[in-house]
Amino acid sequence: MTLLKYIVLFIVHQTVVSIKYEPNWDSLDTRPLPQWYDQAKLGIFIHFGVFSVPSFDHVPSWFWKYWHDKSDMHSVEFMKKNYPPRFTYQDFAAEFTAEFFNAEEWAEIFNASGAKYAVLTTKHCDGFTLWPSKTSFNWNSNSVGPKRDIVGEFSAALRKKSSLKVGLYHCLQEWFNPLYLKDKESNYTGQEYVKFKVQPALYELINNYKPEVLWSDMCELKGPAEYYKSQEFLAWLYNESPVKDTVITNDRWCETCFCKHGGYFTCADKFNPGVLQKHKFEGGLTIDRDAWAYRRNVQLSNFLSPHDIISNLVSIVSCGGNMILDVGPTKEGKITPIFEERLRQLGQWLGCNGEGIYSTVPWSHQKDTTTRYVWYTMKKTDEKFVYAVVLSWPQNNTLTLGAPITSTNTIVTMLGYPEKFQWTTSAGAQGLNITIPNICWNKLPCQWAWTFKLTNIQN
Repeated sequence: MTLLKYIVLFIVHQTVVSIKYEPNWDSLDTRPLPQWYDQAKLGIFIHFGVFSVPSFDHVPSWFWKYWHDKSDMHSVEFMKKNYPPRFTYQDFAAEFTAEFFNAEEWAEIFNASGAKYAVLTTKHCDGFTLWPSKTSFNWNSNSVGPKRDIVGEFSAALRKKSSLKVGLYHCLQEWFNPLYLKDKESNYTGQEYVKFKVQPALYELINNYKPEVLWSDMCELKGPAEYYKSQEFLAWLYNESPVKDTVITNDRWCETCFCKHGGYFTCADKFNPGVLQKHKFEGGLTIDRDAWAYRRNVQLSNFLSPHDIISNLVSIVSCGGNMILDVGPTKEGKITPIFEERLRQLGQWLGCNGEGIYSTVPWSHQKDTTTRYVWYTMKKTDEKFVYAVVLSWPQNNTLTLGAPITSTNTIVTMLGYPEKFQWTTSAGAQGLNITIPNICWNKLPCQWAWTFKLTNIQN
């Protein structure tokens, strides 16, 4: 490396180090996202907690709320039929045993999926923490139930047994916490809940476990950023925390923050816009299409197929996003075979097609202009490569793509397939027709979707 390059790198480093973010959105929103996150493209979400015990109905993680408010009569009738009259939600905690929870086994499964980060629900809306939090006396996984520091084991295993970044989910609110309800009653002018619960818990998570992803959430869209002290916390996170240079967070920090402030945007659950976004986003997807956590009454038809999962991943990445794929372990801490199978199938596909996913950027077109179910990505290093991910195998041995503009040196290949493909185009016309030879299905490099790599195109 030349002396000039060293000097430039030193100046850039000093500039980055000297930046100090102020506790306001104008300043915080200027922080660049850590490069690793955009390159990662795929994360795993794990919904695990006391709600894994009843594990019932269409939103298991909200079971307590639906049962308590009688807003879902399925939950009410379920409790009447199966539990004694005086049984409370807190009684479920003793049954949250996690005896089969093996964090290293989880790490191996997530690594095999091709994901680059994994996010665990450390505290959902019920307030139960999966670490021995000083703010949650006797309502945490170290005091009741497993008698283990689930977050600690999870974080250590990911770092020891995989290349995945550690992500921790934390919900700002708790449905029935008296301090929160008191602050809510004051129209969020009081801050006892934030002072004694939210802020201490957030600092505990960052200082004790040093996550690379902090996934904030809200049970209800209520409360300004000033109430939660979100801006003050994020300024500390970016300026002084032990993960200030690598951590990334999302947009769920106040009632008006969604899709507007924070790090990457989540906008809404299962956000998949289908068009290019100006700001980095993350789209969620559940393997059980109707639930974010394990549910015992799930039907086989509720599970997404590998093709469903890959289709969502490709469309999200093409539009500039990452996808976070949710699994729900059982109360015993086991990832059931069908969840594991889907994760390994996704990893198998990415093993062949990852070049067209990881570290890519959006191209000038997201979808093809002629053929349906074709999504594009691009990678530009010394050369530019455009990847056309085809979700439906071409008919009549021809794949017609309307978006690319070819040159005389255009080369067409398929990831995982050894031979080049012949192609034709009309004189002066945009697009090309790729001739597909008669390939036996057992000779194809992968199932479910196929990635054509285009080299030396003009756009």
